[in-house]
Amino acid sequence: MPAAEQGHVKAQYNLALMYDNGEGVTQDYAEAVKWYRKAAEQGHAKAQFNLGERYDNGEGVTQDYAEAMKWYRKAAEQGDAMAQNILGWAYNYGQGVTQNDAEAAKWYRKAAEQGHVKAQYNLGNGYRRGKGVTQDYAEAQKWYRKAAEQGYAIAQNNLGAMYYSGEGVLQDTIAAHMWFNIAAANGHKNAVKNRDIAADKLSSSGVEEAQKRAKRCMASGYKDCD
Repeated sequence: MPAAEQGHVKAQYNLALMYDNGEGVTQDYAEAVKWYRKAAEQGHAKAQFNLGERYDNGEGVTQDYAEAMKWYRKAAEQGDAMAQNILGWAYNYGQGVTQNDAEAAKWYRKAAEQGHVKAQYNLGNGYRRGKGVTQDYAEAQKWYRKAAEQGYAIAQNNLGAMYYSGEGVLQDTIAAHMWFNIAAANGHKNAVKNRDIAADKLSSSGVEEAQKRAKRCMASGYKDCD
């Protein structure tokens, strides 16, 4: 506490975390906000993100999306990938900011290039639909693939759909079945139906090959999926 009261930014952030999580003190969101704000005002990126989150959720403060985005933006401008993705989402849907697809794509890209899996998926969606960027199926496939290789089931399903339809890749029903099968194994419900639709287009040997590839892909941690 003395270090935090003396303006030590890391101590302020750590004290905020303690109040936020009820670690060593009684949980108190208002106190957490107080100390996050002190650290955030000194430029601490994680404190800025967490303060944004408290405004986003209305914990310890009155819910205020515009104020949330103000603090997320400060963290995003310091390179915080989670904040960049949230800011992209906010521009995508117009929450706390004026809706702007190009700004959404800009912030998704910044997070995606840092390996943020949801941002990779979101950027893939942008390219597939032509939202905020020129429609480009090859780019959509590229970003879905990056997210899929991190185990993100919805991206795996969408990647399967692109192989099934030949969007941005050569049409390949075996590869489609493989990615649908993987997505299904990771809990994506629609992928089960999509896998079975793909299976109907394949011979029994084709299904067997797709299943072998899926098993190999998952066993390799998504490094051997071709």
